[in-house]
Amino acid sequence: MQFTGLNDLREKYLSFFESKEHLRMPSFPLVPQNDPSILLINAGMAPLKPYFTGKETPPRKRVTTCQKCIRTPDIDNVGKTARHGTFFEMLGNFSFGDYFKKEVIPWAWEFLTEVVEMPKDRLWITIYQDDDEAFDIWSKIVPAERIVRMGKEDNFWELGLGPCGPCSEIHFDRGADKGCGKPDCKLGCDCDRFMEIWNLVFTQFDKNEAGEYIPLPNPNIDTGMGLERLACLVQGVNNLFEVDTVQHIMGKISEIAGVKYHDDEIKDISLRVITDHIRSTTFMIADGVMASNEGRGYVLRRLLRRAARHGKLLGIEGTFLYKVVDTVIEESHQGYPELKEKRDYIVKSVRLEEERFEAALKQGLLILDEYIEKLTAEGKTELSGADAFKLYDTFGFPFDLTKDILADKGLSADEEGFKAEMAHQREMARSGRNTDESEGWSTDEAVLSEDIKCEFIGYDNLTCDGKVLAIVQGSELLDSANEGTLTIITDTTPFYAESGGEVGDIGVMKNGSFVAKVIDTKKLKGGRIGHIAEIVSGAVSVGDTVSLAVEEQTRLAVTRNHSATHLLQKALVTVLGSHVAQAGSNVNADRLRFDFSHNEEVSRDQLLKVEAIVNQKIAEGLTITKKVMPIDEARKLGATALFGEKYGDTVRVVTMGDFSMEFCGGCHLDNTSAVGLFKIVSESSAAAGIRRIEAVTGTGVLKLLAEKDATISETAAILKTAPNRLIERAAGIMEEMKELRHALDEMKKARNQDLAGELLAKAQTVGEITVVTGSVDGMSVDEMRGTGDKLRDKDENLLMLLASKDGDKATLIACAGKGAVAKGAVCGNIIKAITAAFGGRGGGRPDSAQGGIPADKIEEALAMVPTLLSSRSIISWKIAFFVKSLPGIFPRKKYMRTSMCWLFVT
Repeated sequence: MQFTGLNDLREKYLSFFESKEHLRMPSFPLVPQNDPSILLINAGMAPLKPYFTGKETPPRKRVTTCQKCIRTPDIDNVGKTARHGTFFEMLGNFSFGDYFKKEVIPWAWEFLTEVVEMPKDRLWITIYQDDDEAFDIWSKIVPAERIVRMGKEDNFWELGLGPCGPCSEIHFDRGADKGCGKPDCKLGCDCDRFMEIWNLVFTQFDKNEAGEYIPLPNPNIDTGMGLERLACLVQGVNNLFEVDTVQHIMGKISEIAGVKYHDDEIKDISLRVITDHIRSTTFMIADGVMASNEGRGYVLRRLLRRAARHGKLLGIEGTFLYKVVDTVIEESHQGYPELKEKRDYIVKSVRLEEERFEAALKQGLLILDEYIEKLTAEGKTELSGADAFKLYDTFGFPFDLTKDILADKGLSADEEGFKAEMAHQREMARSGRNTDESEGWSTDEAVLSEDIKCEFIGYDNLTCDGKVLAIVQGSELLDSANEGTLTIITDTTPFYAESGGEVGDIGVMKNGSFVAKVIDTKKLKGGRIGHIAEIVSGAVSVGDTVSLAVEEQTRLAVTRNHSATHLLQKALVTVLGSHVAQAGSNVNADRLRFDFSHNEEVSRDQLLKVEAIVNQKIAEGLTITKKVMPIDEARKLGATALFGEKYGDTVRVVTMGDFSMEFCGGCHLDNTSAVGLFKIVSESSAAAGIRRIEAVTGTGVLKLLAEKDATISETAAILKTAPNRLIERAAGIMEEMKELRHALDEMKKARNQDLAGELLAKAQTVGEITVVTGSVDGMSVDEMRGTGDKLRDKDENLLMLLASKDGDKATLIACAGKGAVAKGAVCGNIIKAITAAFGGRGGGRPDSAQGGIPADKIEEALAMVPTLLSSRSIISWKIAFFVKSLPGIFPRKKYMRTSMCWLFVT
C-alpha cells in the first residue's frame, strides 16, 4: 500500500462514491437535530435516520458522507490505551431503496483494492450465517475459505423493532506478529491481528412485535468505515495516535510541554488524552456546544478540563489548550471548512474555559488535598459522597476529576453517595422554586373536565364574544362569582396566553351586567387559555356570553418588542457568529430581554453594529409573514427552531423579508417599520456562556431618550454648567479631584511619618527584639503595611503590630524585619495566636501577616505581644520556626508541622 494522508483518504472515498452517482453531503453537526434520544452524533448513519424510517425524503436515493462523531462511554480509558478515542470520522455510503448487495459489495472491494491498493490476500470477509446471497456475491470476488459465516450477535444489525438486517464486515490481516501467537489464532480472535475495516449493513427486514422479520419492499444499504482506522492500515502505523493528522496535533502539544512521545509511558498517556480531547472540543464548539454543567455542555467541560489537568501532569503551567486549536483546524479544515470560519470563537471559548478551570483547580485542589490528608490520617481509602459533592457544588470541581486525582493516589470516591447528594439538591431546587403561575394553572388539571377547550383567534382579532365554560377561584370550581380574582375560561378568545417569553394579554371582559379587568392570560394544560380576571362590578356565571377586548396599545407595544427580538437574534448571528442561539426571552410592553449563547462580553462596537443592523431592517420596512406549514417543509425552508423545544407536525413560521425566518407562535407586526426604533439598554451575563441584552422599541426609545435628557439637564444644573458643556465641566472636576487626592496623599504621608516616629519612641525591647504596638484608627491596611515597612527598614530586629478599628471589628497588621524573624518573631504565628484568643481568624508569612478581632479587644491583643515574646516563648518560637523551615523532615505532612507549631505557641 502506498502512504496516503488522512485528508486524501477522505477525499478519495467521497470522490469514489460520487463516481457511483452518490450525492456527497457535508457532515451533519455533532449536535443532533430533532433527535432527543442522543446527546451527540455517535455514528455515521445517526443523522440519516429520518431518511431510513421514511419520516423525511432524502435529497437523493444515493448518498455518501464523512460524518464527524463523538463517543464518550469509554472516556476513562482514553489515553490509558492507544485504541480508545472520543472523536472519530465515519465514512459511509447509503442507499434509500435504490441499490443493494450486488452493487455495494463489489464497490467496497473495488475501493479497498484498486483505489487504496490494499493487498487482496490480506482481506477477510464475515457474513451472517444464513446470508447465502452475500456469500454468492463475495465468493465470486474472494476465495471461499476467506469468507467466514458468523452468528446473529456478530453479523446481524437490529435495534428493537423496525428496520434491521444482516451485515458483512471486511477485515484486514495485519500479520502474525500482531497476533496472540496461539496456533489457532484466526478471524474472531480477541487479539489485534485481524482489524475490522468496513461494515456493510443490509437493511432488508422489518421486525414486528410478534418477532417476525418481514421483508422490506425497498431494502436499504447503510455502510460505515472509520477513517482513522483505515488511515492506520494504509499508513502502516499501530493506532490512531500515529496517523499523520493526529500525530501533528500531538507534536504541537509535545512542543509546548517539552516532551517526546514514546519516551515515557506515563507522559504518553497524558499526550494521548490531550490530543484526543482537544480534537473533540474543537469540533464540538464549532457546532455550537458550550461548556456547562449539564448535557452535552458537561461532556465538553469534562473533556476540556480532563485535557487541562493532563497538561498539568506534563508540567505545563497556565493555559495552553487554546494554542493547540490552530493545529487541529489546520489538520482538519479541508473536510470541515467551518472550523476556519469559527476559528476566533473556538479559540476564545477554549481559553475562557481553561481560565475558569484554573480558578476552580486552585481552590478545589487545596480542599481536595485536605480531604486526602484526612483520609490518609484516618486510614480510609474512600472519599465520602458529601465531600465530593461539596467540591463540585461549592468550588466547581468536576466529580470525574476528583475520581481521577484520587485514583492516582490509590483512593476512590463514593459515587453512589455523590449521586444521592446531586439528586437531593435537584429535589430541593424543584421544591423551592417560585412560580408566577396563576391559581387557575395549578388547579387546572385537578378541577377541569376534558371537554373544556378554548380557541385562540387573537392573531387577527382583538375583540370577540365568548361563552364562559369554567370559573375557578383558588382550588374551587364555581358556577358563578361576583367578587375577587378568578380564572375564567371561555370557548373563544382574542387574548394571547403567556408563552415563548411573550407576556399574556390584558384587557376587559364584560356583558350587560358584569365587568372584569383581565390582568393576565395564562396557557393551561389541554389547550386551554385562562383569563386571570378581577371583578369590577356585577356577577358572572358559567354559560354567560361575554365580550372580550384586548387592550390594544399594550398588545401593540408587546408585539413591537417581540418582532424586534427576531431582528435582534439574526443581527447577533451576523455580528457574533452562527454559534449564537436563543437561550430564553421575556417580552412585555415596556422592554424586551433576550438571552443568547455567547462566551464573552459583547463589546461596545459589536453592540453598535447589532443595533445598526436592527434599525436598518426596521427602516427597510420588511414585510412580516406568518404561515402555518408542515414542520418538515419549514425545516427545508431553513426556518430556525429553538433548540430543545418540542414541536408538533405543523408549525407557525414567521418570516421578515429575506432577513429572518423562525418558528414562532407569538404575536407579530405586519411590517418591521412598525417597530419604529430600537435601542439596546444593557448587555450583561445571565449565566456561564449565556449573555443577556435588554432593549426598548418605539415609544420606549422616546421615553428612554427623554429620561437621559432629563438626567443630563439635572447633572448640568448640579455642576453649574450648560448641558452642551457637561463633558468639559466633568473633565475639569476630575482634574481637580486628582489634585486634591494628591494633596491628601501627601498629608497622609506626613501624618504617617509623624505617627511612625511616635510609635518608635514608645517601642519596647523584649530580648533582642524591638516591639512596636499601637492603635491607629482611620488607617487603611495599605497604610499600616507602609508604616511597618518604613519601621523595619530602620531596624531589622523590629516587630510591629498595629490595630485599626472599623465599627465593631478591628484589623491587625503584623510586620517583622529579617533579624526579628530569625529570633523567633514569626508574624503569621503571632497573628494566629492573638486572633485565636479572641475568636477571630488570621495568618500570613513570617515577615507579614493580617487578622481580625472584635474592636473592644484591641488593647488586650496589643498587650499579648511582649508576653508571646518572653524568654520561654522565644525558645518556643525558634523551635517552631526551625521545624517549619525543614519540610524535608516531615515530607507531605503539613498537618504534623502545623500541630507542632501550635504546641510550641501554646
